[in-house]
Amino acid sequence: MEEYLEKLKSEFPAHELNYYQSNIEGELINRIQVDDFDAVIINPGAFTHYSYAIADCLKNIQKPKVEVHISNIYKREEFRQKSVTAACTDAVLSGFGMDGYRLAVLSL
Repeated sequence: MEEYLEKLKSEFPAHELNYYQSNIEGELINRIQVDDFDAVIINPGAFTHYSYAIADCLKNIQKPKVEVHISNIYKREEFRQKSVTAACTDAVLSGFGMDGYRLAVLSL
């Protein structure tokens, strides 16, 4: 992801792009609540399917938000096809591979 972020930074020099990753739900919520950004591009990973806490946090952010999934979650197991966070974002990109992040930046 670090290499891809550097590629995005060179492609979008007018944007300040930052990356944060955690496998701990509370850490992700704390990071979002810092609210020191103009927009959020989030790949909630497994939290997509059950984290109402992250969904509520996203709902309370009054900035553009895009949910990104590298794989097409609708072609995966049934339990992975539900996103509880998607309704709290402005858009969802699913199945575009890593290019989904570039498309998310373009959409903002």
